[in-house]
Order: sequence, then structure tokens, then C-alpha cells
Amino acid sequence: MNGLCGGKIAIVSPLPQTTRNRVRGILNAGDVQLVFVDTPGYHASEKKLNKRLMELVISTVAEAEAVLYVVDSVRPFGEEERTLMGILSRSGKPIVAALNKADLPAADREEKKRELAAALPGSELLEISALKGSGLDGLIRVLCGLAPEGERLYPEEYYTDQEPEFRISEIVREKAICHTREEVPHALYVKMEDLEFKEKGRVLWARGFILVERESQKGILVGKGGSVIKKIVSDAEKELAELFPYFVKLDIRVKVDKDWRKNDALLKRLIR
Repeated sequence: MNGLCGGKIAIVSPLPQTTRNRVRGILNAGDVQLVFVDTPGYHASEKKLNKRLMELVISTVAEAEAVLYVVDSVRPFGEEERTLMGILSRSGKPIVAALNKADLPAADREEKKRELAAALPGSELLEISALKGSGLDGLIRVLCGLAPEGERLYPEEYYTDQEPEFRISEIVREKAICHTREEVPHALYVKMEDLEFKEKGRVLWARGFILVERESQKGILVGKGGSVIKKIVSDAEKELAELFPYFVKLDIRVKVDKDWRKNDALLKRLIR
């Protein structure tokens, strides 16, 4: 979606389940406006967090007018992919399957095409590289052909409708994920407490917290002498400077919120 819409919309990391919310990206191509709704991946589990993510995927498919199913050409299909393809097939929606990373030597394109053709008969199959941008123009043409006629939902200059608070918290979470390991990336969430413009609107001060489940995880995020949290803040500020027309100054602390992934009320607020 970042490649299609021309800006940083969704955070990325090498870890699965990085995306936790529905994130909208807006593409304006001539007289066509496409609104993408990026969802979390489909991860079958009885844990409350994962069940909430699966519900979000299913409800988004039901609301969409067409589905773009992005497939990792390198990663073998498992039961979760096959379950998701079954959901998509039964949805009755027009489906475009995009084989991402198709440029890599390890990509198993032909086998993926056979499985997709069997599971999603009648869907359009395309090869792309989101990182290099190859195949995206053709993908856009196919998606434009599926789009129903209607009024523009957003002004032409928009490429996302995210509020600053959400964008800032997601960038901080991305950097926290990238600077930690093992169970810590999945055990954290970010909460912004307040945002305030200073210096005549030239600087936005953002105060918030990275919350984890255990004291040991807090120690990892803080690091020796605060080295890790300082690096997270520094990297986040650099990227935010490219996203906003003003400087974003972060004040981020680390706190413990024990067993937050079992808190139904919190999950409803975080995942939407």
C-alpha cells in the first residue's frame, strides 16, 4: 500500500502481525480514486488479541467492494493462507491476487499461481515487487477496472486519512519492534497521552508511553543507560520529520501493563 499510494501509510517490519489496525491508503489516478483498507494478517489462534485481528479481517472483507490479496511469493502456503482463501472465495467479491517479491530468486511463482487459481477461480493473478515498484502500474489498471463509479471520498492531495496521534504512535511502535527481539515486539503497544503545538506551530510535542506486559520486557526496551529507548525515539523523530510539515518532538516512556493482550476493553480501543 505504501508503494501504491506514494507515501508511508502502514508501518513495516520483518515480523508477522505488525499491522494491528485497518489503515486507509488513498490513490488518485486521473479521474479514479481508490481507497485501500489494509488489514492485519490472518493468524488463527484462540488468544484474544488474535481473535480480534481475525474478526477485523473478516468484517473488512464484508465491507469492501473488491479484494486485493497480496501473497508472499517466497513463503510457502500454510493452513492460515488456505483458510483465508476460503473466506475470500465465499465472499463473492471481485478478487485480484498479487504475487509480491516475484523478483526474488527464491520466489515460487508457478506453484503459487496453481494454488491460487484452484482456490480463487476467476480471480486476476499478477506478479509485483512492492519494494522495487515493478508491476504496480499494471496492478493499478486492473484495480481501476474493478472500481464502481462514485463520488470522490477524499480531496486529491490526500494519500491517507490517519490522524497525527495514530501516525505518531504507529511510527514509534515500528521503531520499537525493529529494536527489540523474541517476544517483546508482540508484547508491546503504544499510547499517546497528549499532543501540543509549540513555537508558533513549528513543533509538535508528543508525549506517550510504550507499554509491555512484564518488567523484564521494560528493561529490554529501556536498555542500558536508556540506550534502546533513546534510539527508538531518535529513529522515530527522523521518520516523522519526513511525514509532517512540522517537527515532531517525542517524550516517550516505558511502562508495564500486565496481561494487556487479555483485556477486552483495551483491545477494542486499540484494534479497529
